[in-house]
Amino acid sequence: METSLPRLYPIVDDGFLVSRGFTVERFAKELRAAGVGLLQYRSKTTGPREVLRVAALIRDAMAGSECRLILNDRADLALLAGWDGVHVGQEDLSPDEARRVVGAQRWVGVSTHTEEQARQAELSSADYVAVGPVFATGTKLDAEPIIGLAGVRLAQRLTKKPIVAIGGVTRANARSVIDAGADSVAVISALIAEGESVEKVARDFLDVLR
Repeated sequence: METSLPRLYPIVDDGFLVSRGFTVERFAKELRAAGVGLLQYRSKTTGPREVLRVAALIRDAMAGSECRLILNDRADLALLAGWDGVHVGQEDLSPDEARRVVGAQRWVGVSTHTEEQARQAELSSADYVAVGPVFATGTKLDAEPIIGLAGVRLAQRLTKKPIVAIGGVTRANARSVIDAGADSVAVISALIAEGESVEKVARDFLDVLR
């Protein structure tokens, strides 16, 4: 399946949002207002029932938009929630195992951090490959070593699949990541800036990434 990624890939991390005083529903509505075309929901601490409940809230908040919804980690819950795909890490189901769960029509993304992982992702049925962390990030306590822009360039040589760059991407450096070869940038904490709405920041990202 041919995959065309929007330039901006917001990740809705419920634990991070709670720490910043946001609800997932409010965050999703602001992203919808900004016109984002792709969104991932990530929850590392809640059980499957709560994930499905929040996934339904996000789906309702994005209703009427053309945003594609991707659930992190859980292929089975992505299917139950009626979402558009799943994103897996190196400790989750493999992309091919996730594909068997969600089917051919939903997207499967995979995170990679090394040259070998990128090579394996290229051989898999994943629709896109995430690489990183490109820059230092504070949203993952177990973050892998930084790959820098050189790592993005290397990934572009290793895979023909669309590339999502993740880790420490901001409005100031997002364009450099695209210029290095990424098709899309994943952002989490950079969407929240003091004195600015999430909608405004997301629109700024979209302008920078055009």
